[in-house]
Amino acid sequence: MQVGIAYSEPTQQLWLRIEVPEDSTVLNAIEQSGILCKFPEIDLETYQVGIFGKVTQLDGVLKSGDRVEIYRGITADPATVPRRQMVEDDDDD
Repeated sequence: MQVGIAYSEPTQQLWLRIEVPEDSTVLNAIEQSGILCKFPEIDLETYQVGIFGKVTQLDGVLKSGDRVEIYRGITADPATVPRRQMVEDDDDD
């Protein structure tokens, strides 16, 4: 069956479509995709994973067409981003 694997960093994004056996888990698909070799900083002990935006476990079983997503830690507090933008906009005056 075919599934997608998605991972994003500030400077690049990767989206792969791969074939996996029926009853494959999220972990099986991630390992088979080779993404861990391309991005050795991915730590599946600390990064969360999901399927179509819903957090799931590495042992979650996939269905055909699923998109596995690997989530990095937040690098900026979303609550402060608008505040920073407002301060930057004020500097333009």
